[in-house]
Amino acid sequence: MKYVYLLESISHPRKRYTSITTDLQKRLSYHNSGKSPHTMAFKPWRIVVAIRFADDQKADAFEKYLKSGSGHAFAKRHFW
Repeated sequence: MKYVYLLESISHPRKRYTSITTDLQKRLSYHNSGKSPHTMAFKPWRIVVAIRFADDQKADAFEKYLKSGSGHAFAKRHFW
């Protein structure tokens, strides 16, 4: 089971991050501890949306979609 999640920086609200994980709380702690080079400059982070998928392939496909141009537009309309 995987989660596709969208984060928003608390200190820089215009900074956002999208990724995938199997352990949502552990992954948020990882981002907020500064261990991720992609998110360390804008910590702390909060979860805006997390979607759990029973099918790992669907989770991977949805994450890939959210990182595409139309996926960015979809996320902006529905989540931000």
